[in-house]
Amino acid sequence: MQSKTLSSEQVSLESIEWLGNGHLRLLDQRRLPDRIAYRDCNNVAEVAESIASLVVRGGPAMGIAAAYGIAMAAQRIRTSDNWEAALAADFDMLEGAQSTAISLSWALGIMRETLRKLTLPQDVPARLLQAAISVHESDREANRSMGRLGMQLIGRRQKKPQKIMLHSNDGALATGGYGTAFGVVRAAHEAGLVDQVYVSETRPLLQGARLTAWELAQAGIPAQLHIDSAAAHLMKSQNIAWVVVAADRIAANGDAICKIGTYALAVLAMHHGVRFMVVASSSCIDLALEVGDDLALEERSSRELLQFGERDFDTGIAVSNPVFDVTPADLLDVIVTEKGAIERPDEQKLAALLSHHRLH
Repeated sequence: MQSKTLSSEQVSLESIEWLGNGHLRLLDQRRLPDRIAYRDCNNVAEVAESIASLVVRGGPAMGIAAAYGIAMAAQRIRTSDNWEAALAADFDMLEGAQSTAISLSWALGIMRETLRKLTLPQDVPARLLQAAISVHESDREANRSMGRLGMQLIGRRQKKPQKIMLHSNDGALATGGYGTAFGVVRAAHEAGLVDQVYVSETRPLLQGARLTAWELAQAGIPAQLHIDSAAAHLMKSQNIAWVVVAADRIAANGDAICKIGTYALAVLAMHHGVRFMVVASSSCIDLALEVGDDLALEERSSRELLQFGERDFDTGIAVSNPVFDVTPADLLDVIVTEKGAIERPDEQKLAALLSHHRLH
């Protein structure tokens, strides 16, 4: 583990870096914002543990790390007469590292398909590495496309600078670079459409306070951090125009599985006349999931709620610490993907978006 104290000057960080020779370097996002620390992974078990423990976090970043993990495993094996069997345990280990973010299984699906199509065993290590690099680069390009499309929607409503609310963390740290919902805000800021960004602390793990607030400061975007429960007050008093969030998965009917608290924000946004935008790669659309409530949602340890400073306490009652919730499609104004934006999303519109691009 390499680490250093973070200075006040702006820095640009890569959350995932392939070092060559079968080594993957991950930025330990648990240490931010006060310390830059890296974990160098030398085998698949270390990559899987880094995903499970949130050293690397954010669905796209998890998928990219997993893709490099498979490439790493192939380089270490070097040669095999049956590559699918040789890598089966590695695929299973990475697939089991996180259950909600579909980007993880999508990236591993790309790696499986690449492997299945290869006919020359000696080509496998190099070709799998090329596939992992492609997963990484395509995510970065998709983010920029989503950023541009989301910015255009914001500008279409009002040409003047607007107030925008963000939830969770989905910037360059959580993706291949630039960000999804954060990428929309970044593009809007570059276009002169951002007056102020309001960012929630975001339970669990305070990803908004630790990571999004820091990324906003690094990008020079005017922002204010607030506690999660202040969202209604801010919508009522600050003339917020948009809530922009990322999704880890989108059901076939348009329900969005997002960081816990998103559902509440969507209800509040409808009451206050605030537009609600979900930003996610098209790979997050899961047509096999009919409705969002069919997905089992992850919970984290109760200990995260039972700490105050350096002191642990016990409430004497049960504790709930869910990571995600389901926001019904009828509360969403628009879903933005790299393939296009869908206003008032439903099953037909999502299926049409995906089928149109398969044909082209």
